[in-house]
Amino acid sequence: MAKNQSVRRHLDAFTQSRIIGKLEEGRSVTSVASEFGIAHSIVSRLWRQFQTTGTAMRGFSSGRPRGITPADDWYIVLQAIRNRRQTAGEIARHTTQATGRPITRFTVARRIARWWSVCTTPCTVSTFNACPSGKAFFVVGTPESERQ
Repeated sequence: MAKNQSVRRHLDAFTQSRIIGKLEEGRSVTSVASEFGIAHSIVSRLWRQFQTTGTAMRGFSSGRPRGITPADDWYIVLQAIRNRRQTAGEIARHTTQATGRPITRFTVARRIARWWSVCTTPCTVSTFNACPSGKAFFVVGTPESERQ
């Protein structure tokens, strides 16, 4: 690689805090940048972000936070397995009572549909598909006479 090409890398949290500490001591942006061997624009941007937000750490998540946890997802799936005739609304009410967090029937339907598609993706021609949990589930559309 030529000398004029730079390699883009993110500064870790420890280095960021060291840079901000030196800037808080009153050192100039240029001297701190030369000490760490990075461009002064990176140090300047980091300092400006720290002054406006009070923190220079990157956010760990973007977008909307999850409404339910993976454990809630598994509870929904277990409810669907245990009582196959339950509607999504009934499962949503049971899950809301169990966890204390409101969950809509649409969320329940999405979770079950996602789980079902994962379990039945390698579809066979038999009357049931084996799921990773070891349970057997009938394929939608198989006649009652073929079911065991």
